[in-house]
Amino acid sequence: MQKLEVFGANKLKGQIKISGSKNASLPILAATLLSSKKITLKNLPKVRDIETMLTLLKSLGSKVKFEKKKTIIDNSKQNKKFASYNLVKTMRAGILVLGPLLAKYGSAKVSLPGGCAIGTRPVDIHLKALSKLGVKYRIDQGYVIANAPKGLIGNKIRFSKVSVGATENLIIAASFAKGTTILSNCAIEPEIKDLVNFLNEMGCNIKWISSRAIKIIGVTELKEISYSIMFDRIEAGTYLIAAAVTEGNLKISNIIPEIIKTEIKVLKKLGSKIIIRKNELEIVGTKKIKSMKIKTAPYPGFPTDLQAQIMVLLCKANKMSIIQEEIFENRFMHVAELNRMGAKILTQGNKAIVEGNINFAPAELMATDLRASVSLILAALTAKGKSVINRIYHLDRGYENIEKKLNKVGAKIKRVY
Repeated sequence: MQKLEVFGANKLKGQIKISGSKNASLPILAATLLSSKKITLKNLPKVRDIETMLTLLKSLGSKVKFEKKKTIIDNSKQNKKFASYNLVKTMRAGILVLGPLLAKYGSAKVSLPGGCAIGTRPVDIHLKALSKLGVKYRIDQGYVIANAPKGLIGNKIRFSKVSVGATENLIIAASFAKGTTILSNCAIEPEIKDLVNFLNEMGCNIKWISSRAIKIIGVTELKEISYSIMFDRIEAGTYLIAAAVTEGNLKISNIIPEIIKTEIKVLKKLGSKIIIRKNELEIVGTKKIKSMKIKTAPYPGFPTDLQAQIMVLLCKANKMSIIQEEIFENRFMHVAELNRMGAKILTQGNKAIVEGNINFAPAELMATDLRASVSLILAALTAKGKSVINRIYHLDRGYENIEKKLNKVGAKIKRVY
């Protein structure tokens, strides 16, 4: 099994170009199922979750072709409606094929999703909302078996809680529903805005009517398009924190700074100096890191996907800090590993109390989920000596060429096979 050897402690200096967004690519790939025309996608990241989604599309009958930096998806002969557990078990985004398959065929059988072990992530919000479009469903042996006897019919739907996946699934499904659908209490992550832009360019009729409400008028015809995926804001945030924690100086390029203004604000409050340019940021880390109370929240709040990374930085703060995790109930699994490196973090329910003034010591470590694994790299970058991170397949689900990108800016990381 592959592992990473990380040799600390070096200050990072140089430029990192941010890849396309994994979390924007997955729903867009699912949404291509609506079309029977060729769809060309640019800026798809080369990460395992994307490979899994492309394999899932192929299993449904899609043809996938790679040309230079483009991915071409041809669904002219796509005709299958069954998404197997073997393909969906490693990522929760597999459930996103349910909406387009129901919209296109009126029936589908899709495995309940897997992914990281950071929380239950129930799909009941997806299913209750789809039932309001005329879908009847049952769960049998870990599969959602769903059909819409009269096709999907537009309706007014209010989500019981803000859910990124449910918002995405319903936007895609309602694009082909008869009549008008109004979705309210929607998630408003930038990746959802990217999905809406993609669908509208294909010929869908989707409009934001307030900050968390969307009006969708169903269509029957789509066109051939070429679309470039947005940047990965979680990758950008991770490298900003990497610069801050190593007291480095990094330029982060291929981004839209406005989209990550919450993260920029937090890092500035913690003491980093950040210069904002058009499609680039420059960050200069400092020895004097301030303490802070951080609460994760749906966008535009502080992202849960950066909670593990910011915790590493708070271990270096001048006083005690508090992190409150409001999205997932089991997202402190990195705490035990950070404590093995010398951190003093105490968890109480959804709260982590983080002691400051910590110097991390190298250790052999175990990655438990995607974002936890990268937090261990950040801690190891500051520890003098060699740390070993096991089970890095989690890391490869969401970060493209992470050791190459970090080694280019002064890190010493080696992948061991």
